Order: sequence, then structure tokens, then C-alpha cells
Amino acid sequence: MKKSRSLVSMVSVVTLLLSFTAPFTSAFAQVQASNLSPTTAARSEGRASESVMKAFAPSGTLRASINLGNPVLASLDPATGKPVGVSVDLDTELASRLDVPLQLVVVKSAGASVDNVNQDKADVGFFAVDPKRGQEISFTKRYVLIEGFYLVRDVSPITTNEQVDQPGVTVAVGKDSAYDLYLTRELHHATIVRIPTSPAVVESFLDQHLDVASGVKQQLEKDAAKAGGLRMLDQRFMVIRQAMGVPESRDDEAVAYLSRFVVDMKAAGFVAASLARHHIEGAAVAQNND
Repeated sequence: MKKSRSLVSMVSVVTLLLSFTAPFTSAFAQVQASNLSPTTAARSEGRASESVMKAFAPSGTLRASINLGNPVLASLDPATGKPVGVSVDLDTELASRLDVPLQLVVVKSAGASVDNVNQDKADVGFFAVDPKRGQEISFTKRYVLIEGFYLVRDVSPITTNEQVDQPGVTVAVGKDSAYDLYLTRELHHATIVRIPTSPAVVESFLDQHLDVASGVKQQLEKDAAKAGGLRMLDQRFMVIRQAMGVPESRDDEAVAYLSRFVVDMKAAGFVAASLARHHIEGAAVAQNND
């Protein structure tokens, strides 16, 4: 009888101790969870299934097209000669979630990047959303917004965007770029002169004595500062909505996963942090309704 009472007493003590320590154990777990970085927490929830991995990277390696023609997205690191930028960071994170190696397929123009994906030279890429491209590429939600501007000589009589679309005015654009596609639809009187790559637009504009150069604000500012005697018009002529994209023929599950990935990376602050780390100014993280 004494042993039975002793056993009951011990159980009561243990139960009392457990009830006392439970709130602290729960609080500790909550603190530990709160210390996870947004990206780490998101990554733990965003691991891809085997079927998604195979849909994205049937070769076993994620081939990602990188366009060096848009300095907001990617450029070459002067120290290493390797591509860096927000698009490279997103590709690296995506490959990690898919648990596959990453291969960067580097090109110098948006048109070549589109060709990479359409011709099965790459599994994923970064593109300005455009109806024409949408016929062959499935786009995600937008992850960054970039402004397109016009550049003219200081002595040019052109001072507003409306004055660009006039007979006799020549406008330099990067061939097959987002602003080439846009201006082809929007300019009805000016003459478009297509330059092989976007980084060569200002040089060709000067060499060929054209009236207007068009392009990404950051590239134009950089080239204008180098050349001198040039000015940008006061207003943007378009907002370039950048998204990730895969071939339209890819599995719906892969497209849905990539869209969730982009939303996840924006919400976790990954895109904003990447832009800041690479010192990109003038580009904004897109909202989900952009």
C-alpha cells in the first residue's frame, strides 16, 4: 500500500512539472521559429516535388538564360568575369529548391534570351512581359518594374515624348527588346532603327547620327554620362514589367510552381535585398497586381 501511494505521488509531481514547463517549451519553439530568416523559412516550405523538378529540368540540370543586355537584371562582375545580378540570384535559389545543378546560358540581348527558351537551349529565363512573347512563353507574376526612357542630344529640339513620333525622326532601339516590341506598336510616324543589342544603342545612335535613343533608364544614364552632351526626356515612355518564364509547352505544374516561387521571393524580401546588394537604383519590386 505504501509503494502504491508513493508511485501515485511521483506521477503527480511529474505531471505538475510538465504542466509548469510546457509554456516555456512552447515559447522557446516560437522564438526558434521566429529566428529563421524569411528566405530560410520560405525555402523549407517551397521544396519542389520530383515531378516538378523533372518538368523544370528534364536533363537533370536547370539551364537558365541570362541576358547581359539589361544591367538591371545581370552584368559581369569586373573581378571575376562571372554573371551577377537579381536574375542570377533567383536562378540560384530556384535550382536549390529543385535540388539540381545550375547552368547559366549567357547572352547579350533580350531577343537571344527569348530564343534560348523557345529553342530549348534553356529551361527558364527572365523577360519583359509582352503579348507577342506570351504566344510561346508562360510568364509568372511580375517581380520587378523597369522604366523605359528616350535619350537625345542636348541641342535636340525634342523635349517631350509626344515629339518623338513625328515624320523624319529616327529612333534607335535594341532589336527584339521589350521597348522594340512596344514602340513597333506605338510609333506610327517615326522611323525605328534596330540595333543588334541594347548596350550598343547609344553608340549606334551617335555614330549613325540618329535623333533619339530608347532603352532602359539605367543603361541610358550610364552611356550618357560616358558620352556627354546628352539628356534624357523628363518622362518615361513605358514601364517594363519583368517576369520569369518557361516554354509554353512545359507542364502546368511547373508553371504554377514558378509563379508561387516568384511571389514567395518578393514576399520574403529576397528580390529587394538582391537589387540593393547589386546597387541597382531606379527599379522597383513589382506588386502582385502589377
